[in-house]
Amino acid sequence: MKLPYIALTMGDVSGIGPQLLDALCCRSELFEICHPIIYGNAHILSRAAQQSGSELQIVSIDGVSDKLEFKVKTAFCIDRGKADVIDAAPCEIDARSGQGAYDYLVSAIDDCLSGQVDAITTAPLNKEALHLANIHYPGHTEILADRCQVDEFGMMLYLPHNNVIKPPSGLGIVHTTLHTSIASVPGLLKTQEIYEKIRLICNLMEIMGAAVPRVAVCALNPHAGEHGLFGDEEARIIAPAVEQAAQLGLDITGPFPADTLIRRAVSGEFDAVVAMYHDQGHIPFKLLGFDQAVNITLGLPIVRTSPSHGTAFDIAWTEIVPDTNGIMEAIKAAAKLARHNKQS
Repeated sequence: MKLPYIALTMGDVSGIGPQLLDALCCRSELFEICHPIIYGNAHILSRAAQQSGSELQIVSIDGVSDKLEFKVKTAFCIDRGKADVIDAAPCEIDARSGQGAYDYLVSAIDDCLSGQVDAITTAPLNKEALHLANIHYPGHTEILADRCQVDEFGMMLYLPHNNVIKPPSGLGIVHTTLHTSIASVPGLLKTQEIYEKIRLICNLMEIMGAAVPRVAVCALNPHAGEHGLFGDEEARIIAPAVEQAAQLGLDITGPFPADTLIRRAVSGEFDAVVAMYHDQGHIPFKLLGFDQAVNITLGLPIVRTSPSHGTAFDIAWTEIVPDTNGIMEAIKAAAKLARHNKQS
């Protein structure tokens, strides 16, 4: 089977993204997984290559072609960005970097929607830099959903099977609410949206290899509300979503207290978990596998993955060699999902 074309977006050029892409293009493993196309600024990528001494050869192209010859230490770069990122300050929040990250992402989305590339893996962007550029999205996920014109979507973190993660197809967790304040979460929870997240993660985990995904749903409150003593969201909002999914024949249980549920899932009892809010899922998953956790956007007509870390302003553009394991895992997941889409 032909290797998938995967768009690698540069993200915020003030952060670790350009160095990640430079290091990736020097790994032979990348070219065994996919045909990578970088969406970002060629001059910034060249700067990263000069700093690392990688001798990366950067070729600017206008679009994807089947005549491109992919090989280690060669990077094909598409830049349709309108921001002057060349003078953006390294390791600082800069509106030009925010605009650039947005432009690279939108360009990759459009090429994926048109079939020029098969999937997108994104390097990190900075949400404050986005807002300084008057781009008022909370992050990648919402930009993707808006550009793809979908209403039902979700952010999932995925950890592959290993000596810690026991489910044979790996473990996924999807978030019912995402980039919002903790105070707003109870008011944002809706039975139908929880049900949709259950359905989305079931579909994804089937693709990842779970024949009949076993899904468990987190409670919102400590001890699952303790029969109403600590809140009634479990009985009033969450349990009806579980019942609705069960009526469709899905293998679904809950709501369970989150503090014990994640441990049960890691041990192999479940294939996927539905969390109620961002940190309920992110904290345990990043603790379990910060360098392996993959962010997958659910509900899109295209494939998008990313590593779970951020722009790393504390180490970006320094002599510290960036760890590419996280983004490599994201590329592997993107390639697997892209192959499934082609087969189906």
